[in-house]
Parts: sequence; C-alpha cells; structure tokens
Amino acid sequence: MSGLGHNNGPTMERGGSWRRYTWTRARAELLPTLPIEVARRRVRRAQELGIDYKSYAGIRAATGRDIVALLFSSNALRLLRDSRIDAARSDRLASLRQVDFLALVHPPHDPARTASANPILLAADRAPGLIETWSETRRRIHALKGGIPADGIVVIGETHLERGWSETARLAGYIAADRYFL
Repeated sequence: MSGLGHNNGPTMERGGSWRRYTWTRARAELLPTLPIEVARRRVRRAQELGIDYKSYAGIRAATGRDIVALLFSSNALRLLRDSRIDAARSDRLASLRQVDFLALVHPPHDPARTASANPILLAADRAPGLIETWSETRRRIHALKGGIPADGIVVIGETHLERGWSETARLAGYIAADRYFL
C-alpha cells in the first residue's frame, strides 16, 4: 500500500516477473498490427507539426493524444528587439497546419506586444521566473493554454527551466529548439 515516503517502486508481491513478461509480449504483439494507413497518417501529422516522426510517435504513445498546440519560449522563437519572431522561424511556423502556437516570453519582452507583433500566436504570457514556485508556474501555463488539453501541448524551448514547464504543467512533452528548428 502506497503511503507517505513511498517511491512507487516495483511491487514486492509475487508474480512481478510474470506480469512484466506478459505486458512486454502483449505490447510486442500489438505493434506489428498497426495498419499501414494509420502509420502513414501519423507520418503526415508529424510533418504537419514540423516534428520528426520519432518524437511525434513517442509523445503520441505516451499521452494517447494528438498534439494540438506548441508552446514556445521567447528563447526558442529568437524574438527580436521589436518582439517579432525571427524571420526564418516565423516562416517555418507559417508553413505548419492544424496546430495552435502559444508563447511564454522572458523579460524584456512584453507578452501583449509579442502577441500583437506576431498574429500567428494564439496567446502569449510572461514566462515563469526563477523565483516562482512550480505551483505558480503550473497556474501560469494553465491560464495561458485556456481550453487546450494539457496533454496535447508540447513545449519547444532552449533551457532546462523551460523543459521543467512541460513536467510541472503535465504537458505532452518537450523538444529542444535546435532539434525542432533544424
């Protein structure tokens, strides 16, 4: 029974190795039966999102949901002085389909100015600071996302702090900006 201090490690009950074996076998039997049409559709969806297939498939398998929004940090967008997104990155985002774009911007950028300078963004807010707690960070991200399901949002960032946004708000995942903007 889990209680205070329990680390949710493996059960010490008998039959653990049998359960692991049956789970592994069931998963292995399931994967080859994925219809080719489904695989092709998922490859197309990964391309629509601008994400490599391996990352997309991993996120999709972990959440069971499609990615519907990308949350960028101002670092990942390479915001210029006038709060506009770097031209090459803006062009890349404009070519994507069926996905919403959100942004969390670090000072000195102003979220309202960033949103108005970049109509491609659905919404923008101030990025959580170093002194904010994880609970405050989670509240800020959930306020920004509105009605978008958390497990349908992937963070695109450049720092470990930004990676933490995904974990604390229970978002779908994190992709490093240099990997996303190849």
